[in-house]
Amino acid sequence: MWCMIRTGRRCASPALIVLSLAIACPAAGAEIHLGCAASNDLCVALKAAGVEVRRADDPAATIRSAPAGSAVFLLADSYPAERLALTDTLWNEAHEKQLRVYAEFPSVLPGQSLGATRATKWERLITSTAEFEPGLPELAILMAHDCHYIPMPLTNPLVVVAKVAGFNRAVFGLPKDASPILARHDRGFVATTKLSGFAAARFAPAGEWETLWNWILREMGTGAAIRYTPTVRATFQNDQPLPTGWQRESLARSVAWYNNAGLLVSPERRPTVETQLRAGVEVAPEAGPVDRGGDGRHGVLEGYSSEVRFDGHQRQRLPLRADCQAESAMVYASEFLLSDSPENRRRAENLLNFLYGDSRMHRGVRGQPEHPAFGLIGWGAIAPAWEIANYGDDNARAMLATMFVAGALNSSSWDEALLKALVANLRTTGRLGFRGDRIDIGPLEQHGWKHYENAATVNYSPHFEAYPWACFLWAYRHTTHAPFLEKSRTAIAMTMKAFPAQWRWNDNMERAHMLLPLAWLTRIEDTPEHRAWLTGVAHDLLAAQDECGALQERFRGGGGHYQLPASNEAYGTTETPLLQENGDPVSDQLYVSGFALLGLHEAAAVLNEETIRRGADKLAEYLARIQTKSEVYPYLDGTWFRAFDYRRWEPWGSSGDVGWGAWCIEAGWAQAWGSAIMALREKGTTLWDLTAHSAVARHWDAVQTAMTRNAGDPWKAPTKEEPGS
Repeated sequence: MWCMIRTGRRCASPALIVLSLAIACPAAGAEIHLGCAASNDLCVALKAAGVEVRRADDPAATIRSAPAGSAVFLLADSYPAERLALTDTLWNEAHEKQLRVYAEFPSVLPGQSLGATRATKWERLITSTAEFEPGLPELAILMAHDCHYIPMPLTNPLVVVAKVAGFNRAVFGLPKDASPILARHDRGFVATTKLSGFAAARFAPAGEWETLWNWILREMGTGAAIRYTPTVRATFQNDQPLPTGWQRESLARSVAWYNNAGLLVSPERRPTVETQLRAGVEVAPEAGPVDRGGDGRHGVLEGYSSEVRFDGHQRQRLPLRADCQAESAMVYASEFLLSDSPENRRRAENLLNFLYGDSRMHRGVRGQPEHPAFGLIGWGAIAPAWEIANYGDDNARAMLATMFVAGALNSSSWDEALLKALVANLRTTGRLGFRGDRIDIGPLEQHGWKHYENAATVNYSPHFEAYPWACFLWAYRHTTHAPFLEKSRTAIAMTMKAFPAQWRWNDNMERAHMLLPLAWLTRIEDTPEHRAWLTGVAHDLLAAQDECGALQERFRGGGGHYQLPASNEAYGTTETPLLQENGDPVSDQLYVSGFALLGLHEAAAVLNEETIRRGADKLAEYLARIQTKSEVYPYLDGTWFRAFDYRRWEPWGSSGDVGWGAWCIEAGWAQAWGSAIMALREKGTTLWDLTAHSAVARHWDAVQTAMTRNAGDPWKAPTKEEPGS
């Protein structure tokens, strides 16, 4: 690999680092001596800043060649496999020569007993002093991904590592078990981990790491300073004009990401993935794309885990989710809608055929008319914990994406499967129009589907309930089956009466989801009340929109599995938002931005209101700007991480979610919808209009007949002698 200096020159480096001159004025007589490989990030950054350095490959040669009193940086290039090779003799030589030594990840430190190397899981780095101010305040949080550190009892550490809650700051203070990371030692500093890999390991936030390193350089008497641009970054700056055709280009880059990410399962890899899923493995042991030979026939993996390795790579999440199959197909179909690409059409078709056929997520007991789960779509394939679950919102997003693909490809191939899923979800929805979060196979067999249909369930959670209502309203449009409209109308009215104080999380995620059913209800029944509901939620959502287009996260609910950490100990124990407190400048591209763009796009078409239309425009522009750009990691180019700090203008957030942290990437969810709506905006149409000519109703009689083969009673599995065994 190579690195690029802003002048355009190339030099050897393990990671691409875009660097520019900041300050290059070493103090009179000061020299910088480096013991490291030429590719070390600090070495590359100093040279790019115009600083003259003297470098040797090993610490012994550096110490022996450095003049007395000079600044010496001994850097751990074999990290984390090997500690920096130092001895008491070398330390004594450095002391006698009065060298100012910065040493990291050392094998020996005089007077210290070094423990076994530890690796972080939820721990982050925290400043434990006010010495770095004003640029870096005390208790500021830094991320050194996959940090391997040596426990040692250093006195008065400047930076420590610990599990803490917070967005920018450790809001509950430092725990007692915080371990030193950086401390003064003799005339210099010692770091218990490798801090000089800030670019290769994608440390964050970049500005804070610049501040820390420039402080160290200053304290070491070098007079030098560095600047660097991360190897994975936003495509455009906030104040940078977007080029002509930016929506089309954003969608094309999103499709390229799907092709480069290695998430499409190849025939050769499929047996390995299935074995891993059966064993309960959810994250691939290898980093980066394992292969790129898939075309959708064997499905698409969930995405990339949030954990960034010490070398800057990420690992794939293996689950074969139903929603990701359909929503990934939708992205390919979106590109086909603009380009008529046969390859994109074929991949979209393959993914939906896998979902409704080969994957068995719509087969097995869900494919048996006699079973109460008939017609539902499983949460995921193969893995036992995923096979048994039936989430209403996941079913809905799979159905909505199927509608999109069918409309974009002008295909009726999945109409019967779609109608079965619509009816199956309707009959497991309570009489007030609420379905609840999930209905798993076991309880469904125990109670029968009629138990759920007759229940007076109330669930003021648009995240779980709103998209099923949108699906039912769409189904009513095409079938005129009254319960689709009646249940949706009743539940929507109750939910709007409860808005916003009684909504479970009272956040942007719930507002974003609520827009789609409100827009489609207004399509069907254009009343002043329905228009007022839609307008009110849209304006309330846009009240959180920053001038740059980001929707600032907010969270006023809580409880259950999705809540803010209330202590350091609670960080990393449940699903959680990206903020720690309202006001943190972060947007959520997994749960909010793409869904909000879909909702605002459909709402603007119904209301024809400039405020909402402009809000959608600004959000689309924001997404195009923050789309990832990386020359080093092609499998991360053209996607979106879950978190983006729109003040720092880089991916950052409180990354305490147990499965989907700040740097995670989903093949489906809001990322896919953000890309798809770019295509609808380019075509000047809506999802409602794109799917206007669906022929799904022609399967009504056949589906209804199949549905009657189970009367809704508790399931009694047939014996071998009984029919249907």
